[in-house]
Amino acid sequence: MTTGKINVSVENIFPLIKKFLYNDHEIFLRELVSNATDATLKLKHLTSIGEAKVEYGNPIIEVKIDKEGKKLHLIDQGLGMTAEEVEKYINQIAFSGAEEFLEKYKDSAKDSGIIGHFGLGFYSAFMVASKVEIITKSYKDEPAAHWTCDGSPEFTIVPSDKTERGTEIILHIAEDSLEFLEEFKIRELLTKYNKFMPIPIKFGTKKEALPKPEDAPDDYKTEYKEVDNIINNPTPAWTKQPVDLTDEDYKNFYHELYPMQFEEPLFNIHLNVDYPFNLTGILYFPKMSADLQLQKDKIQMYQNQVFVTDNVEGIVPEFLVMLKGVIDSPDIPLNVSRSGLQADSNVKKISNYITRKVADKLKSLFTENREDFEQKWNDIKIVLEYGMLSEPKFYEKAGDFILYPSVDNKYYTLAELKEAISANQTDKNGKTVVLYASNKEAQHGYVEIAKEKGYEVLLLDSPIVSHLIQKLESDNENLTFVRVDSDHIDKLIQKEETQISKLSEDESTQLKTVLEEIVPKANYSVQLEPMDSTAAPFIITQPEFMRRMKEMSQTGGGGMFGMGNFPEMYNLVVNTNSELATTILNTSDKSAQESLVKQALDLAKISQGLLKGEELTAFVKRSFELIK
Repeated sequence: MTTGKINVSVENIFPLIKKFLYNDHEIFLRELVSNATDATLKLKHLTSIGEAKVEYGNPIIEVKIDKEGKKLHLIDQGLGMTAEEVEKYINQIAFSGAEEFLEKYKDSAKDSGIIGHFGLGFYSAFMVASKVEIITKSYKDEPAAHWTCDGSPEFTIVPSDKTERGTEIILHIAEDSLEFLEEFKIRELLTKYNKFMPIPIKFGTKKEALPKPEDAPDDYKTEYKEVDNIINNPTPAWTKQPVDLTDEDYKNFYHELYPMQFEEPLFNIHLNVDYPFNLTGILYFPKMSADLQLQKDKIQMYQNQVFVTDNVEGIVPEFLVMLKGVIDSPDIPLNVSRSGLQADSNVKKISNYITRKVADKLKSLFTENREDFEQKWNDIKIVLEYGMLSEPKFYEKAGDFILYPSVDNKYYTLAELKEAISANQTDKNGKTVVLYASNKEAQHGYVEIAKEKGYEVLLLDSPIVSHLIQKLESDNENLTFVRVDSDHIDKLIQKEETQISKLSEDESTQLKTVLEEIVPKANYSVQLEPMDSTAAPFIITQPEFMRRMKEMSQTGGGGMFGMGNFPEMYNLVVNTNSELATTILNTSDKSAQESLVKQALDLAKISQGLLKGEELTAFVKRSFELIK
């Protein structure tokens, strides 16, 4: 028997391990299963090169609960250790690694958001165990060893009668961690962290139906056999080559990742690179809602098939964190703070690669089947528009596949749009004006007026559209976007010809005075415009600049402090060539004149969806009185 004291400068590291990692103490199981996997894969390598003269076979890792004995067992059939190796790897290397980790992070780690705790490894067992045993037999022809430690720096090593190759770790679960003796808890952790580990993991057994014999009688009862319950998939789709997978395989894997997700993904992107860094994975585009926040934390990050985190910000480009799927890379440093991670050059390269790969895939989908891409556009546009705003490398490539739909469901690229509208929608100053609606129903009247003029109107309805068009305008000279209800149509696209007003200058001044006495100054600025006599007499518009800045400040940015709290300001555009303008001017009865203006203003408000509550009730009452 060998006894000894682990040489550490921290007098008792175990309480520190437990206290320091308490919020994350469940990771002990991930660490121990990872170690067992490493030991098995190392043996596979040694047998494949002929260094280990043993049969590799079909090894598994087994996790067993002994509830009565308050013990948790982890058994592998990997390369095992000799007594000397236990002394070296457990008492010296592993322990010094744990101590170094704690020394480095014990002060800052609570705040720095360390991703995982790889490197802590074996000693994370003491977060949940009051005593740990290791019984191990090496693949070399040497006696087995039995190491015991009760959470103090003292340990013992004695010979063991274990005859099978591999290692068994026995955790004597501490009184404050008895939840880890519950079957549902261990199954939950194995599923969370080890669902795709490369070695089969056995957790209990299950019954499997035997095939029904061909000559079975009518009253045959299905027979069952007891089989190992393997809870992981050792060869998930991302570890395979894209040529070996069908569309069905990708869909099946999506449902394996998200068992509660019933909608099919729209399409996937398979990542596979081994230089200058190693990265594999599959990203899925799900149907997107307009709410950017609800979608986050759906991509799972793995390191060599071991789950690490689903907080992938900084690794995956920001605009793609709303996607779903898996990325796996051994090259991402895990024991660093998030700010350190974002500064890491490998991580930046990975982020750039993912951006490029996604852009290339989108371009090929658009080129190969434009019609299908157009049908999916509304479900993916929010991510791609956000990508154009947040990722310069994505913006460079996006012109090839970003679409601009019209209210009539025609889809244009920006180049196609310019070509389609430049002849008809270029104003007298040489600017090509892109008209758009943000809500086809609410702005229907304005859309129809524009269409009567032969103008094309886009439907741009995502919450970040104000930011996007601002960027497009700054990058495309002589191109301007205006919402179709931001002014009357002849002002939106000004041509050389001008309408002549039926009213004289004095009459116009008189009419404006009358209107300004009745129309609320706090919300409306009265403008008189000579328009076609068939155009609406009163039109409410909201100036493009003010509205856009307000929208931008509400969705972040915009450059104008507090714009989101500004009161809504509108223009009331009155058509001086309409019969109503003449009638208002010629009505001498002040009460009748006021009723006409209020009725016309309310009708204009209705067309903008602005008439609500008490005002709407009063309008309905007044309208009924007019038709008595």
